[in-house]
Amino acid sequence: QVQLVESGGGLVQAGGSLRLSCAASGRTFRRYAITWFRQAPGKEREFVAAISWSGGSTNYADSVKDRFTISRDGAKNTVYLQMNSLKPEDTAVYYCAAASDYRPVPNAMDYWGKGTLVTVSS
Repeated sequence: QVQLVESGGGLVQAGGSLRLSCAASGRTFRRYAITWFRQAPGKEREFVAAISWSGGSTNYADSVKDRFTISRDGAKNTVYLQMNSLKPEDTAVYYCAAASDYRPVPNAMDYWGKGTLVTVSS
């Protein structure tokens, strides 16, 4: 079992930065790939960024590439999403999810957090 808890969301002005954290419990966390998804009001959940269990592979949605950085700290059982140059269209609830396979699509996830709200004002 893996439990995921997101934090770090909040209100920020356009151009600002936030760092989201995904804290995990469970001894096997280090063997899971972690993916960040987001869901804006009235829209479907979409992929944001993913990191393999080793941290050696990362992937980003085109919309966040060069602005967001995903990383993981194995000692702290935590994955981070550093978000810079935020735009109003980044406003969404951000979820982290864990999967035993590195296949960052929603239906491949084994565990989900409850999400953290990011609001970017113009």
